[in-house]
Amino acid sequence: MLAGDQEAFRSLVEEYKDLVYTICFNVVRDSYEAENLTQETFFQVYKSLSSYKQQGFKSWLSKIALHKAIDFQRSSAHKLTKASIPLTAALEDRLVEEDNEAENLLIRTEEKNVLAECLLNIPPLYSNVLIKYYREDKSCKQIALEENISVRTVETRLYRGKKILRQYYEELSKT
Repeated sequence: MLAGDQEAFRSLVEEYKDLVYTICFNVVRDSYEAENLTQETFFQVYKSLSSYKQQGFKSWLSKIALHKAIDFQRSSAHKLTKASIPLTAALEDRLVEEDNEAENLLIRTEEKNVLAECLLNIPPLYSNVLIKYYREDKSCKQIALEENISVRTVETRLYRGKKILRQYYEELSKT
């Protein structure tokens, strides 16, 4: 992918550092550790680039970050038990809950990525209306005024756009 290109890797780190930090922080809830885990994640990515299969880089990167953070949490919990401080049921529940939160964040992030990719593949005629309606929270009337088309045309484009979007989403979700 980057074939040893340090500048390309540096730009990759710049692009994804906030995502990786957020994933790590959502698991460990400690900014210092999240920063360390972010660095460890990118180090792991650098070492593992040769095994990357050119599919869903953001998802692959997110999984590495999530596993780093979960491993850190588990080792921290293990250190607590080794120090003869018993894990309370509440702490164990919190650790499980944080694992679930991080996994849910990763899933939501991946779903957003798939939807964004789908939007790129559908005709702009439909994607523009979908974006304005769902992301920008505009009414059909507002969109009609902006696009200089009738409200009925906006509704039709929304209907057809959702249908096309659903088809692309189902196809991409299967891979």
